Amino acid sequence: MPPLDDNRYLKGGPVAARIIAEVRAAAQKATEEGFRPKLVSITVGDVAAVDVYVRNQRAKAELAGIDFEERPFPAELTAGELEAAIHGMNADPRITGIIIQRPVPAHIPIKAIQAAVHPLKDVEGMHPSSIGNIVYNQLDLAPCTAAASVELLKATGLDLKGLEVVVVGHSEIVGKPIAFLLMSEGATVTVCHHMTRSLAAHARRADALFVAVGKPRLIKADMVKPGAAVIDIGINAETLPDGSSRIVGDVDTESVKEVASWITPVPGGVGPVTVAILLRNTMVALNRQRAVYRATFGTAEATLAAE
Repeated sequence: MPPLDDNRYLKGGPVAARIIAEVRAAAQKATEEGFRPKLVSITVGDVAAVDVYVRNQRAKAELAGIDFEERPFPAELTAGELEAAIHGMNADPRITGIIIQRPVPAHIPIKAIQAAVHPLKDVEGMHPSSIGNIVYNQLDLAPCTAAASVELLKATGLDLKGLEVVVVGHSEIVGKPIAFLLMSEGATVTVCHHMTRSLAAHARRADALFVAVGKPRLIKADMVKPGAAVIDIGINAETLPDGSSRIVGDVDTESVKEVASWITPVPGGVGPVTVAILLRNTMVALNRQRAVYRATFGTAEATLAAE
């Protein structure tokens, strides 16, 4: 049964717990064989908003048996200095994966920094080669948020073959990868964006609707097909009349949940699964690295990893 309560919420917690349990078993086995997985988190500047994400990543990594190390850098660090530091991590066999916490200072070109991470250590799935591989159905190291969103749709139990899917948002790290991941499963996918005419008409025919545009409450109940699955990827801060704020998604949840059969809450939907996918990607990266060590060094791979 899908992790659904009486309010039709498709919660990320149960899906994330299942993935983390699988990762923990794989990490334990790898550690026993001399390959303890390790994630390194890079933060540039003092960004308080990042602290919450880093603490959550650390907690889940420890739960999964994966070492987690924070490496903070000063805000005045140059892009060249950061790239040099990343290249050093790429060459360190003790490091399995590298996470770049965002935001970074304006003078740091994030795409160039993501490309500096070696594809074998790109556990976020952000390297151009990682994203490009999805086109060729190499799906095991996809961008975390995109993969998490698809994982939640699978949790509904719906047959993805021939499913009518609409993705609202076409970013390189969420919307487009979601489309390719779902096409690989046999779904029929339409991708909408800011130039799409009659968004509502497209959205209303979807058996599964993914929304990632950064516009609070964009999707209303009259834009959703009765019985559809709605995966809300948006994270927006909404100011209340009393001056306080709360986090809402790109979907008007209260109205849409009366129409949809499944809807992810914000927060508590895609977010927990995204962290779990990050950890699953870490084990994918570790296995790829071991294969390279084996091909290059033969039986010396365990010795290399232990250095």
